Amino acid sequence: MPLVKAAKPKEIFAPEDWAEITQISPWRGFWLTFHAWAVVALVAGGTAWLWHWNWLAGLVATIPALFLIGGRQLGLSIIMHDAAHGLMHPSRKINNMLGQFAGAATGSDLHAYRTYHLTHHKYTQQPEDPDLSLSAPFPTTRASMRRKVIRDLTAQTFFKQRSHQFAKAWIGLKAMLRGESDEPGAKRDTSAGRALNNSGRNGLNAPVETIDGAKVTAKVVGRFLAIQLGVLVISLAAGSIIPFLLWIVALATTFQLILRIRNIAEHACTTTGSDDPFTHARTTRASWPERMVVAPYWVNFHSEHHLFMGVPCYRLARAHELLGRGGYHERMTIAPSYASVLHEVTAKEQTVALS
Repeated sequence: MPLVKAAKPKEIFAPEDWAEITQISPWRGFWLTFHAWAVVALVAGGTAWLWHWNWLAGLVATIPALFLIGGRQLGLSIIMHDAAHGLMHPSRKINNMLGQFAGAATGSDLHAYRTYHLTHHKYTQQPEDPDLSLSAPFPTTRASMRRKVIRDLTAQTFFKQRSHQFAKAWIGLKAMLRGESDEPGAKRDTSAGRALNNSGRNGLNAPVETIDGAKVTAKVVGRFLAIQLGVLVISLAAGSIIPFLLWIVALATTFQLILRIRNIAEHACTTTGSDDPFTHARTTRASWPERMVVAPYWVNFHSEHHLFMGVPCYRLARAHELLGRGGYHERMTIAPSYASVLHEVTAKEQTVALS
């Protein structure tokens, strides 16, 4: 299949506007990383304090805390995503450092993800798109969606993903200890980068399993475990294991659901794959509560991101504004809320009932 059509920014923006929205800040990447971890610390620490003060108050606060922490875990994934595009810092070395650190928190690898994700941009919603399986099943029935939500919130999705990843990492660790490697010319395995976009599916498996790919996965798992150990140490140093438990439970449950909703909103039930680049993705208008949970760090402006990959996440809202002034919103798929998207993608049941 041919590459998807690309937008031509010089025909859309004034030169000064394009320069503004493509400027990469030397400090915003650090701020976003700090912000994500600070929110996790405040929410987890505050909830732990409530547990120690009054167990009933702590119990009531736990559910919203898990969703807020899961939202920041998605935020860390978004930081890695932008770093994969080279947008977190003008210095490539610092950009990659920020992206790798953010990705390690949720078990992803920046470099593998970059290869995988750029393929998604080249072939959006075409057979070669590695993310096609995330949108192809939609629209679906509400019963099917409920089953997916249950799998996410009961940690079934998490354990399915991690069991495969850890099994592959074990193979890679043994290969490293034995000094084994692939034969020259073996195809590279990029599956270690798929953890960001595999909600509800295994996703970590690749068509080609290689020894070197397993070794990469072992390093990814090592970084992932190091972050979890760091969270545990900080939690215990603060006098309670509850923040660590909240972090782990959120990673295994609410993060999986939030990631699924984010993936659905980006491409499901759209006309992506057409010759018009303005149809390649969906932008979702997000309320303040939605930005706190399912749409951190401007991830809801996904149409703008597909149109202009060189625009950092913190300038996507400005790009959206400029596109509106230019009259381009009519060509874009824009949803009023995440609730409306979920209603749209579960419309199959209603259609069947009426037929």
